[in-house]
Amino acid sequence: MNVAPVKLGSWGDVTPDSAGPAPSMLYMPLIFDSDNESNTTGATQTGSGGLTLRASDNWLTEAIGENEKNREIRRSAMVEHPENVPFNKELLPEPPKQYAIAADPATGKLQIQEAVVPAPVVVPITEAPVKIHHWIHSFDGSLHFTQAYISSNWYQGGYNNLSVLADIKWDVSLNPNLHPNMTFTNTLHYRLGMMTARNDAYRKITFSEDNFQFNSTIGFKAVKKWYYSASLQFKTQFFTNYKENTMDMKAAFLSPAELNLGLGMTFTHENKEKDQKFTLAINPLSYNMKYCRNISDISPTEFGIKDGHHSKHDFGSSINGNLKWKFNAYITWSAQLDFFTNYKYVQANWQNTFDFYVTRHLSTQIYTHLRFDRNHPRDDKWRYFQFRESLSFGLTYRFATI
Repeated sequence: MNVAPVKLGSWGDVTPDSAGPAPSMLYMPLIFDSDNESNTTGATQTGSGGLTLRASDNWLTEAIGENEKNREIRRSAMVEHPENVPFNKELLPEPPKQYAIAADPATGKLQIQEAVVPAPVVVPITEAPVKIHHWIHSFDGSLHFTQAYISSNWYQGGYNNLSVLADIKWDVSLNPNLHPNMTFTNTLHYRLGMMTARNDAYRKITFSEDNFQFNSTIGFKAVKKWYYSASLQFKTQFFTNYKENTMDMKAAFLSPAELNLGLGMTFTHENKEKDQKFTLAINPLSYNMKYCRNISDISPTEFGIKDGHHSKHDFGSSINGNLKWKFNAYITWSAQLDFFTNYKYVQANWQNTFDFYVTRHLSTQIYTHLRFDRNHPRDDKWRYFQFRESLSFGLTYRFATI
């Protein structure tokens, strides 16, 4: 049987480059069947009892559209040029029969019999239970040996040291695929450094770092990547810190503590590769409270609070920015900027963390924290700036779940 070759050029302006489907689809032989003939619109029907996705189904919609476009190209080619259709499904020959050799014990002979092909078992499709996760969790925990540098005027006390540092960070955020018009993120971050106090006559162990921080932002979509938002930030420490070789307290639980509330707008951006995420909250209306619980042993003036008072309240504006950039599987940069002003003084914190992962559970971390506080007493060397840095190496554990 001689079959005329398929001439793609006779299909008009349809080419693989302009049509979009894979070239292998266009070069397959054209086979006429009733399905090709009836599907003239490329439309699909969906039963009322079909399964539905509760998340983004853009990938499925694109795949269905691509398949229908391929079928429409082949159907148009067969309608306009039937001479190029070498096969008709109804006229194709029957497939050859299959035979099997069976032994007949009664006669002691072999018999050739037609093989019985069992009918395919059709398993009914049932809807599997799908668990919807509205919250996305991520956890980072590390236990490192660290070297730290601390400026002499650091508001929580401490001094240069070699210590053991525990770092815990837990993020909980609303699933954006299920709630595209709302954002709700919560971050709990705690860093605790312990070291032996060799030069301290009063104690054997002291804390080189003790910083607890909680951030929360809730917003409702305004336009594109902007949200009307409200934010909360709370910071304190848990353990008491003393000046070296004295019983004078430098800081303690809720001494100091700081609370910041803001109303404004938040900008969020995440690239397609999911390795860069940036958020910026601009709060024209912001409330800031500084609190010192123990004013009998700790001077509240060290935290910008009037002598004899437990707290200070200010209204102004604030800016909060967060950046997480995963350069590759081994290097990650996280940055956080907090800025507040009541138009009389300025307070700002800029924290940077660089994580270098040697293996999945072994990493090196560089951490820097630059603080500017016009409320704090002026230092001859650092003026109103305060600075701390740490270089650590040790174990890391991470997981993310939804």
